[in-house]
Amino acid sequence: MYEGKKVIVVMPAYKAALTLEKTYKEIPHDWVDEVILVDDYSPDNTVEVAQQIGIKHIIRHDKNKGYGGNQKSCYTKALELGGDIVIMLHPDYQYTPMLLKAMISIIGNGLYPVVFASRILGKGALKGGMPIYKYIANRILTLFQNILIDQKLSEYHTGYRAFSKEVLEAVDFTKCDDDFVFDNQMILQIFWKGFEVGEVTCPTKYFEEASSINFKRSSIYGLGVIWYSIRYRLAKWGWKWELMN
Repeated sequence: MYEGKKVIVVMPAYKAALTLEKTYKEIPHDWVDEVILVDDYSPDNTVEVAQQIGIKHIIRHDKNKGYGGNQKSCYTKALELGGDIVIMLHPDYQYTPMLLKAMISIIGNGLYPVVFASRILGKGALKGGMPIYKYIANRILTLFQNILIDQKLSEYHTGYRAFSKEVLEAVDFTKCDDDFVFDNQMILQIFWKGFEVGEVTCPTKYFEEASSINFKRSSIYGLGVIWYSIRYRLAKWGWKWELMN
């Protein structure tokens, strides 16, 4: 525990057999009480590797439910286990587990209830090999979102996120989409509920085994981000639209 708070790392996995062990070994297990891995019906042996390295809580979907659907299982299980601080860490080793202590301490000491590890603060994204088209799209979407949502984040699209129990209980993540736009819908709910988000600088790595969505799916995701950000602004102006429908 950290400051009397139970810390749980959740790992949404899909074809992570080659990188899972390396990621798991760098988790500071003296700070982390439980690790949950949710395998989204991977065609490889991700589950077997998870069992071999000693992950206690393993959930395997009987069909592919998508990135958002995977996170729903992650957070539901984390709350069932009594997690006070819940951090999503991708098992593909794109984000370093060495930032976990910093993210845990920020929430554990009551500084922020949500922490994002930003690839954009500093020059971590391009140095780590982020494709230039993704970097440009990230910057444009982030500017657009900051204007519409009236916030000032450096990045909305990182997959490395930490939440307090109070945040996960306040937002209805089960109503979010099952695809990648889930992340954006979560952020909108977080800000709608009045929570603040802290950020830490995060180096990142792009390599063959790291998960990444293609141009087509990235475009669909980007359009979804724009659509829900506009709906958020309209709702703030009094339009009675449900943000997640």
